[in-house]
Amino acid sequence: MNETTRTYDVIVIGAGPVGENVAERARAAGLTTVIVERELIGGECSFWACDPSKALLRPVVARADASRVPGLNPAVAGPLDVGAVLAHRDKMSSYWKDEDQADWLNAVSVDLLRGHGRLTGPKQVAVQTPEGDTITLAARHAVAVSTGTRAALPPIPGHDTVRPWTSREATSADKVPGRLAVVGGGVVAVEMATAWQALGSQVTMLVLENGLLERMEPFAGELVAEGLREAGVDIRFNTTVTSMVREDGEVRIALSDGGHLAADEILLATGRAPQTRDVGLESVGLTPGDWLTVDDTFRVTGVDGGWLYAVGDVNRRALMTHQGKYQARIAGTVIGARAKGEPVDDAPWGAHVATADTAAVPQVVFTTPEVASVGLTSREAERSGRRIEVVDYDLSQVAGAHQYGEDYRGHARMLIDTDRNTVAGVTFAGPGVGELVHSATIAVAGEVPLDRLWHAVPAFPTLGEVWLRLLEAHRG
Repeated sequence: MNETTRTYDVIVIGAGPVGENVAERARAAGLTTVIVERELIGGECSFWACDPSKALLRPVVARADASRVPGLNPAVAGPLDVGAVLAHRDKMSSYWKDEDQADWLNAVSVDLLRGHGRLTGPKQVAVQTPEGDTITLAARHAVAVSTGTRAALPPIPGHDTVRPWTSREATSADKVPGRLAVVGGGVVAVEMATAWQALGSQVTMLVLENGLLERMEPFAGELVAEGLREAGVDIRFNTTVTSMVREDGEVRIALSDGGHLAADEILLATGRAPQTRDVGLESVGLTPGDWLTVDDTFRVTGVDGGWLYAVGDVNRRALMTHQGKYQARIAGTVIGARAKGEPVDDAPWGAHVATADTAAVPQVVFTTPEVASVGLTSREAERSGRRIEVVDYDLSQVAGAHQYGEDYRGHARMLIDTDRNTVAGVTFAGPGVGELVHSATIAVAGEVPLDRLWHAVPAFPTLGEVWLRLLEAHRG
């Protein structure tokens, strides 16, 4: 065993987009930084989530949009070119090779150590390299855990033997299953049902709840369900899978109502769990497998000395890549400030706190129709006790919707904080609404007074004119 010891100012465990950004910001602050990764640099988002899933979905959404445009419908009426779609997916996933990511780390002067990193004590990390060596790392100032999440598989009898798809297999599969069962009704479930139905699978969704996208406004899930059913997806609500077995090349699924279903593959899209089972949490008094609770500057609570940080999905604050990268920019900056003895700006919306994690989290669901949201939903606002006015508008009434495509269906909802006269949340559902989310994010994060927002004139004829209609509805 070849053992060596190396000392850095900052050690980052996990080289997904979050870890990369923590390392880059710490290095930009003048701190020596090393990042440890046991799989591919770029992580889940680059290879098994955001990039490949959106590459699969883009042709689906584009065809759906084109089919609503007079003169284009006949040209897009045929099936998708499956080979071309999968080849594009492979290209967008860099063919599951990470040399470009490694080159970027080198360009920003962050050292890379490939291997499995585990905490062994305060500011100490042991790395088992692929060659079988052990390298001991010591941090002068901070260790940041950015190991993300993994698919959380439900305890359904047989799930451990049928080789189910998780989000990884659903985004990287190289052939289209004839029949695909999707268990779940959240974002992964609806996006992958959209993609694989369009690519030729007969998709059946088995949803425990009474609707899709239950964490969003109800109308969003309703419109997505309509779109999926029109595409041919069989959606079964209030349905529980009681067991599954793979026999004669197919998955046989038993349901709570006594029925049965056969599929070629089954996707378990039933949530996420933290990747903390084997990172040495026990060495610093934490429980392996737990989410890591942090303060607003991403210091892990319950660890003496304030040297341990948890950034991205692993802290459960907002499980989205863009939000994790936002956290990373803040965490790397605050680590640098503390290392230099500089003041920490931890007031709301300060430079060293992640206020947006609780007030202004944007999200887009790439289905047909799309869903885009930021800030509170009406249910969350009710639970918060804030005085909120709910303003609804039929997106199909906006002139830009008529230009976008025939038979446009969509809906918009704006929540107004009546005490502050600002926007507390916005949800859009309809074709093309993903491009509206940043304007909503600026309104919410910027706490723009409605009297000033009235002077933000939307261009005609665009979908963005919905902002004017929502404000008009509010003014009466």
